[in-house]
Amino acid sequence: MGKSSSMVVAEKISWYCAVFASMMLLMNFCHVAEEGSTAIVQKQQPTTTMMIAGYSDRRPACDEIYEVKEGETLQTISEKCGDPYIVEGNPHIHDHDDLFPGLLIRITPTF
Repeated sequence: MGKSSSMVVAEKISWYCAVFASMMLLMNFCHVAEEGSTAIVQKQQPTTTMMIAGYSDRRPACDEIYEVKEGETLQTISEKCGDPYIVEGNPHIHDHDDLFPGLLIRITPTF
């Protein structure tokens, strides 16, 4: 017995859909691989936008535990150490006025 023409058409459409889906997956994989290599290049050369914001891709000059120095603010420490979320990582700091020289804070730099 032969297949009906509608079955043949349905099988062809299914086949083309499978090929199309495979091609899309392959293209997505290639795109992700390209983004990964671009990220490596960008990590080696800090972008102007990141430098303007005060954060760079280079390794921060701060240890994981940082001692606050006279005249420093959360903003200056954040810029110096590359950690924009200092308050979230230090539950003992409730607001900006809790900062004083000698206070120890945890730094989690974002690269």
